[in-house]
Amino acid sequence: MRKDSPALKHALRELEHLHPKKIDLGLKRIERVLAKLDSPQHKLPPTVHIAGTNGKGSTTAFLRTMAEAQGLDVHVYTSPHLVSFCERIVLAGEIISEPKLLDILARVQDANAGKPLSFFEATTAAAFLAFSETPADLLILEVGLGGRYDATNVIDRPAAVAITPIDYDHAEFLGRDLAQIAREKAGIFKAYTPAFSAEQSSLVQAVLDAEAGKVRAVLKNMGEHFSAYAQQGRLVYEDDNCLLDLPLPQLRGEHQIRNAGLAIAVAKCLMIDDKAIAKGIETANWPARLQPLSTGPFAALANDAGAELWLDGGHNPHAARALAASMAELDAKDPRPLILIMGILANKDAPGFLDAFEGLASALIAVPIPDHASLSSENLMDIAKGRGIKSAAANNVNNAIKAALLNAPTGKNASRPRILICGSLYLAGSVLET
Repeated sequence: MRKDSPALKHALRELEHLHPKKIDLGLKRIERVLAKLDSPQHKLPPTVHIAGTNGKGSTTAFLRTMAEAQGLDVHVYTSPHLVSFCERIVLAGEIISEPKLLDILARVQDANAGKPLSFFEATTAAAFLAFSETPADLLILEVGLGGRYDATNVIDRPAAVAITPIDYDHAEFLGRDLAQIAREKAGIFKAYTPAFSAEQSSLVQAVLDAEAGKVRAVLKNMGEHFSAYAQQGRLVYEDDNCLLDLPLPQLRGEHQIRNAGLAIAVAKCLMIDDKAIAKGIETANWPARLQPLSTGPFAALANDAGAELWLDGGHNPHAARALAASMAELDAKDPRPLILIMGILANKDAPGFLDAFEGLASALIAVPIPDHASLSSENLMDIAKGRGIKSAAANNVNNAIKAALLNAPTGKNASRPRILICGSLYLAGSVLET
């Protein structure tokens, strides 16, 4: 993946100075800027709006490849990025070029005229401008944070809405009231718009049903109106009108079966045919989601020692549970000591994350996240020790891998551990750019 140029880094830093807060939820500021830009949000192709806590990126990846297999040109808006900011904006199937991005960022700056505007609001306005000026058949639009007051929620009539699993995250902005979190994410429901939800807890599902009823959105729920599950090496999708026998996704983990099922439900609503759905499931890729690393300098270290190396950007307890379940499945097939190389932001729930690995991980090596406010290695080590996980620290991922290989647990398969780099998308991005 290419890195951002100095010019782009400077332009993005300039946006950070427009508002004293990194995140300030609300729609008035972006609506003001969009009006100055001649309302590009009203000049978009049919749009699928996606909110939720985990699985938004993977669901987007599945839906994009299904639509492209149908021959559609697809815009995509996601966040955050792994290596280059350009990854966030895909124009008709191609990552936006730096010259184009610099141009639209400058136009947003001019339209804003120095008034308060958060970084995400500015970049979302830029994305809408780029999308409105490039022909496409579909836009897949991922919410940044929350839903109701997220900067993306200026779309009046989406073609469909999707809600991925909802759980706790971003507590400093969304709070610790799960029902309220669900209400905020349900804020993207629109009147008479088809809406689809992944499997949710009973509390969250009740809230989504109620919120959909308030605005007369047409909500269909996984487990009630449609389902997806693995059976005999295949993915089976069922709803009231069809039964599909499909290939398993290359994205690993049971949770990806469910993400694919949500994408299929939306794809059927968009009249994407079964052949395109099958191809999309088989070819969808989304980096840093239970990704095996087989190339690059870190992979070379692991390969030389006969070890496995995995990378995942999940950073909250819900994601950790899915990740731990996948690691346990791998261990059942090929037992190896599991060593975590972990860095996590200071504002995340590190104890909740590591709860999922109690009794599964044999060791943890804490590392800092480059250029981000990560939890101190000392604190992370203490949390790991409290869960019976042997812990140590390293100053970077390279040294952590060397330490993992040198100090792997003794006993059967000790020379070939399974190493998982985890805890943050920012950490995952730093690994992929190495």
